[in-house]
Amino acid sequence: MERQTGQGRSSGVLLSNRPVFASSDLDEVRGEVAKVFCPHRLNLAGHENLLSARLNSVELGSVRVSYLDYGGDVHIEPGELGTFFLVMIPLAGRSLIRAGDREIVSTPALAALPSPTRHLDMRWAAGCPQLIVKFERASVERSLEQLLGEPLTDPLVFDLGVDLTTGWTRSWRDMADLLVREGERDDGLTGHPLAIAHLENALVSLLLTMQPSNYRERLTAPRQAALPKVVRRAMEFVEGHAHLPLTTADIAGAVAVSGRSLQEGFRAHLGLTPMAYLRRVRLAKVHEELTAADPARATVTTVAARWGFLHQGRFAAQYRERYGLPPSETLRRGPASGG
Repeated sequence: MERQTGQGRSSGVLLSNRPVFASSDLDEVRGEVAKVFCPHRLNLAGHENLLSARLNSVELGSVRVSYLDYGGDVHIEPGELGTFFLVMIPLAGRSLIRAGDREIVSTPALAALPSPTRHLDMRWAAGCPQLIVKFERASVERSLEQLLGEPLTDPLVFDLGVDLTTGWTRSWRDMADLLVREGERDDGLTGHPLAIAHLENALVSLLLTMQPSNYRERLTAPRQAALPKVVRRAMEFVEGHAHLPLTTADIAGAVAVSGRSLQEGFRAHLGLTPMAYLRRVRLAKVHEELTAADPARATVTTVAARWGFLHQGRFAAQYRERYGLPPSETLRRGPASGG
């Protein structure tokens, strides 16, 4: 049976093709969940016969997406997560989340984002299955250091509650749902690490720049624009490394400026963001491949995905705007199509 959340999304069982376990044995449930996340205390808050737990989970790159439902009322106490961040989204029902000195009632409209250095204590009510997105702490903090252009002085701590009704969080949830859908497909993006890396980078960057944290003020503070010479070096780096899962922070690190400075430099001198310039370079790479490809062996979808274009409709529109014809026409013409 599927239920509808307050956000109009289905709360049916997710990732059913990626089962980890289904059990009513408390010790087994505790042990199996610990393997995917971390050791924790788990106790029933109601009658034992109400426990009917299920965990489905898949790793996509360095991100893990999971569907977890305990069936009954449970008390979960992991303590400090230590090595990872979680975004926990109830698909129905509610859960009480305490992290350090903060407490929220999490619902389908309010996700929880516990930070690794805050003691975590939770009570999930019966009928509260959750979509959980797990990010490695080292990866998130490395991205933050690259955006800042300097080492962290304190552990990163996000605000606990994530309002899923705002514009940026709706976009974030759409990308998380895309990860789930790809995890549910055997022929999805799991074979395209560049595309998965793009999604991960977008998810982490949105959290760092939009979700309140103890570093958000420093991230949004005005910085001096990069000099044209630095912008030129950044452009050369992008052109030589467009096949890699680059972020603004990666490009900034390669030319020894902060991500904020590079953003302002690109806007001032090119009228583009670094990611828009990277997209333009990759679009040119797709055009080159389609122009040279054998239409009997290549497909537009495969070539586009190899260069990180996931949304075919949007990609086709961008391609037509740049080259004046649909990508399928370029491929159909073959090597004779020219530039």
